[in-house]
Amino acid sequence: MYITIKEAAEYLTLPEAYIQELIQEKKIRAIFDGDQYLVNKDHFKNYQDELEKYKIQLEEWRNEPLPEDPDVKDED
Repeated sequence: MYITIKEAAEYLTLPEAYIQELIQEKKIRAIFDGDQYLVNKDHFKNYQDELEKYKIQLEEWRNEPLPEDPDVKDED
């Protein structure tokens, strides 16, 4: 399924200008239909999956308690 740059920006929650920049840098494949660029929505499925995994890992890391500092108990 092909979507416009505007729809891709909404789907990825990124600015349209950034999507256009990625297309110009050929980091995203796009088709020009004579009027506008179209990108394949399935192309971003992996991106969304990896982003969700990263968010979960970051939240787990933030919730992990800090280990005790061994130098705190050191008295002279």
